[in-house]
Amino acid sequence: MVDALTMLALAFVLIHFGFPLLYYLYLRSRWLNRSWDLVRDPSYRPRVTIVVPTYNEANLIRRKLDDIASQDYPRELVEIIVVDSASTDGTPSIVRGWMESHRDFKVILVEEGVRRGKAFSLNNALRFTSGEVVVVTDADSLWISRDTLANALSWFSDSRVGAVTCLKTPVGDGFASVEKGYRDFYNVVRLGESKKHSTPVFHGELAAFRRDLLVRLGGFPTDIGADDSHTATLIALRGYRAIAADNATCIEPVPAKGYHMWRIRRAQHLIQHFTKTLRLLPKAPKEFKPILLAETWLHLANPWLLLLAAAILLYKALTGSPTAIALLIAGIALLLFKPYRTWITTQIYLITASIRNIWTKEIAWRKQEKACQ
Repeated sequence: MVDALTMLALAFVLIHFGFPLLYYLYLRSRWLNRSWDLVRDPSYRPRVTIVVPTYNEANLIRRKLDDIASQDYPRELVEIIVVDSASTDGTPSIVRGWMESHRDFKVILVEEGVRRGKAFSLNNALRFTSGEVVVVTDADSLWISRDTLANALSWFSDSRVGAVTCLKTPVGDGFASVEKGYRDFYNVVRLGESKKHSTPVFHGELAAFRRDLLVRLGGFPTDIGADDSHTATLIALRGYRAIAADNATCIEPVPAKGYHMWRIRRAQHLIQHFTKTLRLLPKAPKEFKPILLAETWLHLANPWLLLLAAAILLYKALTGSPTAIALLIAGIALLLFKPYRTWITTQIYLITASIRNIWTKEIAWRKQEKACQ
């Protein structure tokens, strides 16, 4: 007979794996293939300010600016702001050179003397913006097609939409295949949440916001790392839609080195975001509240159920429980199955990130080399 402690561990395991699986299946079966409850005008072309925060991006910034310039969007409606945080590799000089050769674009270079983090830079740039929509994009990312910008901005033709982000396709060597398995799952989740109401997770490759809403919010939060996701969530809490668009896909560069630290830092920022959002849950619109509750659970609580279950089973195995030994062996054997292995790794990142947040928030971090095609 299985004892109570082993049964508790099994219960933790079932909840840990069952909840995200049911959430995924719910979003996929009920919402993924539904039509959007929005009225989108594909020809809508608002004036846009594209903000590119940089820090030592000399190897990438010209390509990023060329990527923006290649978009099929009226140039007279595009304003580009590069805000540089004390780069030491000549990034501002390269930007100035690009500006000289692209006088048909309005480009503003904002140079900061001290690096204080992305959100500080975005708020600094916000003072110079004039577009109806502000798009934030990472210097190391690329937009897959010439229509990416137009597709993303067309959703703002519906006045209920306050923020838009992209779906992502990872590229690079080594860990890119691991990231792709993870990303395929989460693209479905992001899109399903968006069709239901909003997604609380935005992406730095392309995050677009109505400028007037950013001003009303007082800009981006500077005390957490996930400034884009938290800002989008605050917009959704005000009753607007914050969506991941199914017609805007961006390339997500995967680090050539330091992949695990990159994942942990990203997890840290999301944990900061959902922790800060906890007190705002009662204010969430009824359509958005279940999504916010689910994502908060998945990021803050669910990983610890796995750790507790493993600890209990290990204790029982050490005391001679054949059931616990069999379950631990089964859990280890399942690591040969890639989706399971990817999930377990993600939970380890979240647990590590939660612990690491105790002493550092990683608001401004060491530059990492990424591979981008």
